[in-house]
Amino acid sequence: MATVSGSHKYAPQPVLIGLLCCLVLAGLVSGASGALQIPWSRMPYLLWGDVAPDDALMQNVLLQIRLPRVLFSAVTGAALAATGVTMQALFRNPLAEPGLVGISSGAALGAVCAIVMTAGGFFLVAAFAFAGSLLATFLAYSVGRRFPGVAGLLLAGIAINTVAGSAIGIFTFLANDTELRDLAFWTMGSLAGANWNMVMWLGPWTVLLLFGVCSQWRVLNALLLGEREAAHLGFELVAVRRRLIVVTALIIGPLVAVTGGIGFIGLVVPHLVRMILGAHHRYLLPASVLAGALMLTLADCLSRVLISPAELPIGLITSLVGGPFFFWLLSRGRSVSA
Repeated sequence: MATVSGSHKYAPQPVLIGLLCCLVLAGLVSGASGALQIPWSRMPYLLWGDVAPDDALMQNVLLQIRLPRVLFSAVTGAALAATGVTMQALFRNPLAEPGLVGISSGAALGAVCAIVMTAGGFFLVAAFAFAGSLLATFLAYSVGRRFPGVAGLLLAGIAINTVAGSAIGIFTFLANDTELRDLAFWTMGSLAGANWNMVMWLGPWTVLLLFGVCSQWRVLNALLLGEREAAHLGFELVAVRRRLIVVTALIIGPLVAVTGGIGFIGLVVPHLVRMILGAHHRYLLPASVLAGALMLTLADCLSRVLISPAELPIGLITSLVGGPFFFWLLSRGRSVSA
């Protein structure tokens, strides 16, 4: 594990401003791209002007489909990256991410159960997935707290992931052809269901909790030094661990419930940002928020334009890009320690 004493490798303010500018540019590109191309020169007119009847379709696509999707992809990417940073610091493990304690697998099991055992439907699947993520988190913490440190949480997460994977296999075996198709698309991830209601409900909730996570940068820095050192600095590690696990579940659970499986953002983005800024969480957390939002916005744009007018599942895009990148990082001998 890297210590905080190394400071940051580049000045953080220009990096943060650059990431913010790139995010805005990526949002504009994503809003203009798709099966229906929207000229950049017409976007201000479509956003704020009274359009002619011939442009009504283009305005409707931009305002009702593209814009909420861009905003939701940014919020989701920011949440995945920030919780990845949190898990890596909490477990002092460079390969940690929200799925390590069973949050993602619990959500997947809930969604699969809803698809196979009920009439399905977006809201029912989302509700089951959210309930599954919370149940998995509760079980992981209830079992993990019986052991000192984070070893218990880690072992409980491994057990939950194993059991959830087996249960998902059983439900998959029982599913019919239609349900198998729904299962496949959910597990590969998608932002196609994003709309203004989803943005209005989950957006403020996620942003508020992300502010709470970013405010914990001091204890995350202390954890880089080790649990004993963090305790000597006056941090109540049991309360901190409980708070961070619960907040992570409250952030990731609702998002995974509606997007399905989107991998590698929470794993790769923290490493990429850490290579640029170092391990100081005061800058690592907000930079990861911006970088995660940027990467998922670009991935969503690619998912819509690569085989337009069809659409690739966004989980395939993040895995196809994130997997080789992470392998390249390891093959070059770069440090992946947090």
